[in-house]
Amino acid sequence: MPPELVHRQAVVSQCGMINVIANLMMPNMFNAQYFRTYITLVETGSFTRTAQRLDMTQPGVSQHIRKLERYLNKTLLERRGRGFTVTESGRRAYDYALKLFAEHEQFRHALDDDLTDSGECRIASPGSVGLMFYPYILGQQQRHPNLTVSYSFAFNHEIVNDVLEGRYDIGIVTEAVNHPDLECHIWHQEPLCLVVPADFVEGTLTDLMGIGFLNYYDGINHANALLRANYPDDFRSMTHFRHQGFTNEVSMVLDAVARGLGFTVVSRLVLETSPWQRQVKALALPNAVNEVLYLLRRRDSVLPKRYEKLLDGFHQQRLQEKTP
Repeated sequence: MPPELVHRQAVVSQCGMINVIANLMMPNMFNAQYFRTYITLVETGSFTRTAQRLDMTQPGVSQHIRKLERYLNKTLLERRGRGFTVTESGRRAYDYALKLFAEHEQFRHALDDDLTDSGECRIASPGSVGLMFYPYILGQQQRHPNLTVSYSFAFNHEIVNDVLEGRYDIGIVTEAVNHPDLECHIWHQEPLCLVVPADFVEGTLTDLMGIGFLNYYDGINHANALLRANYPDDFRSMTHFRHQGFTNEVSMVLDAVARGLGFTVVSRLVLETSPWQRQVKALALPNAVNEVLYLLRRRDSVLPKRYEKLLDGFHQQRLQEKTP
């Protein structure tokens, strides 16, 4: 027999012996069934009823509790005749056991891709989308407690990187992405709104140039598209407008508009969720322009059905709502 094979067999034999010794030295390994027995015992208050409910013998129940106490190295029950009281350590062990089995059940459901109302979803979007999409998701979580969502507010380039690196399963972006490892398609569209202070009385391009423009991450692109469509004879470029400021948080730009510092162009999603709706107004324009939202995912990924339900549900809800 070659020397290397002899050595390998010797190592395997030694590992097997180590495992045997470890099992002999550590008989009190973690056992979920002991916790299950303990939960039932605390809730029934009786060894007899616990044995009946779990189809065990009463000595078997007592053995589980002793082994659990040995494993935790704590006294869980103070025995008094045929009854018992739960110690402080026992109460903490009970709370932990409940959490343990709840998390186990949640994890088990998360492995089933066909379930639409349970499991984990990992989503990233710009703030303009998340301002309304995330509250919609929270409502779904309230109705379906086994559904968990990790949601990130980020810029387009950050979302692309996060999806590529697997930190999020889907990303929603405001620009089409061309990447060999990503699948990108149109998901939803929202009207752009030209938002001015509530006391703004005129609506010509000159009037808008007079109060100035308030910018944010996508502000220039949105303003170019909307103004070009509605002022084709006069509009040239946003470079002709006085810029009154910039914020990287789109939800805050309407605060500046409400204070009379200028105008901006935002998605209807942003306007409808703004706390400054009464201090601003959207000008009525003849030609609608939509912000197009794109859905990103890795080409090699297979999304569970719960994603489809969330995305389609929000999309349909928005279509049914009236334009403000």
